[in-house]
Amino acid sequence: MDKNSRIYIAGHKGMVGSAIYRKLHKEGFDNIITRNSSELDLRDQRAVTEFFDAEKPDYVFLAAAKVGGIIANNTYRADFLYENLQIQNNVIHSSYVNKVKKLMFLGSSCIYPKLAPQPLKEEYLLTGLLEHTNEPYAIAKIAGIKMCDAYRDQYGCDFISVMPTNLYGYNDNYHPQNSHVLPALIRRFHEAKVQQSSDVTIWGTGSPMREFLFADDLAEACYYLMQNYDEAGLVNIGTGEDLSIKNLALLIKKIVGYEGEIKFDTSKPDGTPRKLMDVSKLHSKGWKHTIELEDGIKLAYQDFLSKI
Repeated sequence: MDKNSRIYIAGHKGMVGSAIYRKLHKEGFDNIITRNSSELDLRDQRAVTEFFDAEKPDYVFLAAAKVGGIIANNTYRADFLYENLQIQNNVIHSSYVNKVKKLMFLGSSCIYPKLAPQPLKEEYLLTGLLEHTNEPYAIAKIAGIKMCDAYRDQYGCDFISVMPTNLYGYNDNYHPQNSHVLPALIRRFHEAKVQQSSDVTIWGTGSPMREFLFADDLAEACYYLMQNYDEAGLVNIGTGEDLSIKNLALLIKKIVGYEGEIKFDTSKPDGTPRKLMDVSKLHSKGWKHTIELEDGIKLAYQDFLSKI
């Protein structure tokens, strides 16, 4: 990419897209194309076709998706499958038709089989059954990876796929029902602190292990890979380090300054037991994360306070 390249960020208002936007702006790219969802419905094939015909982007970061935590994924199963397939089908195909030089498709670590060996290597994709609660989202993302590879094979398109681990950071979603675990805990501990509640209840046993990456670190990795990676298949993006949900809760509790008790509702599901990324491929390409978890949560909490 050069500084005059026309770069389209699909999903620029979201946590990932906004981080990529900040990174590009910081690097001196000012020919960035954006549309919010009210201006362009990426589920609408005709609207996407007309947008690409008019704007002719050189590069595309496909960070738009319907996302949510375990409750949202399991409740809106049809929506998660249909909407994500529509978004990526429309953007990837229009990128091919309009001769986009390079496209980056962003997925998620939930694409891997529920009981895959740990840490998760890229080659474990499609080697086992998925976690039921987020199966529709995972199937859509797997289809996106395979679509990028198919367009590379058939048409020679330079379309690449990256799979981030669990993300958090600026512009995160703190909705009480539809958020992921880290922002949900930030909100819950903050509200418990304000309301002086004696305890906070967390779903499950607290034993599942999770890895977390600050969204601005992800943006750094995406920028780096857009410049330095052009292969089929996918690249994991993460830290290669994880911790239990219980220890995550204790860390957030400390950062927020909540002094009550933590309880676990073991009648509720845990989800996948562990989702640690093998990031040796990413490291071999020359990139490693820089923001450690405690520092990142402090930044996220300050962002939460400024917005909520």
